[in-house]
Amino acid sequence: MNNQFQLVECPRDAMQGWKRMIPTSDKVRYINALLKVGFHTIDFGSFVSPRLIPQMADTAEVVSQLHAGDSRSELLAIVANERGASEAAGFDHIHYLGFPFSVSPTFQHRNTNSSPEESLVRVADIQSLCTRYGKELVVYLSMGFGNPYGDAYDKEILAGWMQKISNLGVKIMSIADTVGMASPSAVSDVLSATIPAFPDTVIGVHLHSTPFQLEEKLDAAFQAGCRRFDGAIGGIGGCPMADDELVGNMDTAAMISYLQTKDYYDELDLDALHYAIQVSREIFI
Repeated sequence: MNNQFQLVECPRDAMQGWKRMIPTSDKVRYINALLKVGFHTIDFGSFVSPRLIPQMADTAEVVSQLHAGDSRSELLAIVANERGASEAAGFDHIHYLGFPFSVSPTFQHRNTNSSPEESLVRVADIQSLCTRYGKELVVYLSMGFGNPYGDAYDKEILAGWMQKISNLGVKIMSIADTVGMASPSAVSDVLSATIPAFPDTVIGVHLHSTPFQLEEKLDAAFQAGCRRFDGAIGGIGGCPMADDELVGNMDTAAMISYLQTKDYYDELDLDALHYAIQVSREIFI
């Protein structure tokens, strides 16, 4: 299953921490532009508490105005509990629900106010809901390459949680370098161990990086057999706890340039991509 190539564009990750509130109309215009490019998936919004992430409070309004039926891209929304998952599952155009599961207990409590063990129960409940509604669950393994809190971590701990999640029937997992601390060798080491261990699971990466290490990290993941990559136009977004404004999401344009050297993704509509980049520059100011 890991041979199917999937490029995931993440405007949600770019927008959610943006200090200026982005009007709903701009979000709709931007995501509709992205829907014309040809990405596998658009991670477009989240159904979480507006108190915690006010920028995403209008996700339901946004999705109702998207031209998803005219696109080959699928929509993904982030959820943190069964309530949010139930709301997201009510929209026909949302195909994927994404759940952030941290292998760091400290970060999991900060992110979803639960322990990893409690979050595993949530994953089970959301997976059951996805089965009922015909959706697919994507579990993001945040702090998947280590953490800055001193919580116990090694690739065996990561693989142990992945096995428990896999046992629930989840078929897509994305390992996240949440604070951009993973070296290219760590990316290679983790993926070389986990991808062969889960042959029936799509294992992707959501990497954060400075521009200077982007290609090295991408290459490490690609050479380890990874074929699902998350990015964001302009490299906007990332984790504020990284304490380095250069540590953002992988810049989609740079990712595409790299992937085209591997003879991947020449079927993208580059005119649509250039227009989406133009729209992003008008919005993220």
